[in-house]
Amino acid sequence: MKAIFSSAFIIALASASLAQVKTEAPPVVAGAKPFAVERVKIHGAALEGNLEGDAVERDAIVFLPPTYATQKTRRYPVVYALHGYSIGAEQWSKEIHVPQTIEGAIGLGAQEMIVVLPDSKTVHNGSMYSSSVTTGDFERFIAHDVVAYMDAHYRTLPNRASRGLAGHSMGGYGATRIGMKYPDVFSSVYIMSPCCLSARGAGPVNAANDKALEAVKTPADSAGLPFSLRTQLASAAAWSPNPKNPPLYLDLPTKDGAVQQDVLAKWAANAPLAFIDQYIGNLRQYRAIAVDVGDQDSLRTGAGKLHEILDTYAIANTFEIYTGTHTSAVADRFQNHVIPFFSKNLCSKAKCR
Repeated sequence: MKAIFSSAFIIALASASLAQVKTEAPPVVAGAKPFAVERVKIHGAALEGNLEGDAVERDAIVFLPPTYATQKTRRYPVVYALHGYSIGAEQWSKEIHVPQTIEGAIGLGAQEMIVVLPDSKTVHNGSMYSSSVTTGDFERFIAHDVVAYMDAHYRTLPNRASRGLAGHSMGGYGATRIGMKYPDVFSSVYIMSPCCLSARGAGPVNAANDKALEAVKTPADSAGLPFSLRTQLASAAAWSPNPKNPPLYLDLPTKDGAVQQDVLAKWAANAPLAFIDQYIGNLRQYRAIAVDVGDQDSLRTGAGKLHEILDTYAIANTFEIYTGTHTSAVADRFQNHVIPFFSKNLCSKAKCR
């Protein structure tokens, strides 16, 4: 029998989840000035009516630069940083050690900017930053609702030249996917260790897993599942929604011991390496694109293929394989690579093109 998808996908996300509990912070930069931290609720109009019952009022953490409180007429570029699977904005903030790493980057010479961490955790632990009637349209939530909220409530520079999009793991997938579709909103994108870029392959069907998934009827049932099975539910909710299949409103890739090829086809259609060719014109509009991944990360192959495709189309991008696992260097990367990248590429002037 054929399987749902390759074990590499599950192993990559599982190892990521286990590692995303504690990461090492880079040394504190002497003389770095403190950022203010605000926790806000953002209404997700794009999430209204989602069948899964995911929150429409979403948490977000906003980091404001040292001069924000004193230079009352000054406006700032904004970076939107997307978290990975199984965590939300709060845990993401601890893994990248913000505001310390943002403060450190500014202390080392990066321009001041606002940084936003929106929360996209769902019933099954992650939205995949996709558009689905089951979870809601998380693509539009990030690119429209969160951006509009920030422009309305903070002194941002409200134009694409002053907006950057970043993400790690599932967030890297989100940055890739949303970046392709919204070049009118963002001008620079930094993709960190992206998951889920390729369509999954085959392996043996597991009857026990199928039975466990079929038994899920409530969020509590989902919470009690092993990590690997929750990723299947999250992926199905995002990529194979079914409004006529309550109570979860999704279709799984196997049913009654048989592979559902139509469901697998839907999942494959959500793999960025499969649909990137449709968005080359959009990608050409970006001022800068960066991709990085650790040399010990099982997601290294997909990240490399993304870089190769960008090169094939002569789309300017940087690609770095650094020493580390999926998460070991994420805080260092955020301070010493991600924030400096946006400092270089985002416009900090009142009039930007």
